[in-house]
Amino acid sequence: MLLPDRHLVADLLARYRAWERLVLADPLDEDTRGRFEDVAYTLCVLMGQRTAREAIWQAEAYLRRIRPVPLFPEGTKPVAPGVKP
Repeated sequence: MLLPDRHLVADLLARYRAWERLVLADPLDEDTRGRFEDVAYTLCVLMGQRTAREAIWQAEAYLRRIRPVPLFPEGTKPVAPGVKP
């Protein structure tokens, strides 16, 4: 099964929260609400959920269970470009 990029999920979640705060501050601003709904829709599609609430829950759960991938696997070390190991 293909899983979404965790950086993209984290970025969308942060943007969702930021737009949510702006909508709550000015609920009548149609442009802000439209952008908020766009981010919510993108999260729904990315997480395969029908509602924004379910998508947020899935995104948060996904980010909690994904462990960071090491940049350099164990037993290797970085080598400067052009330098032979």
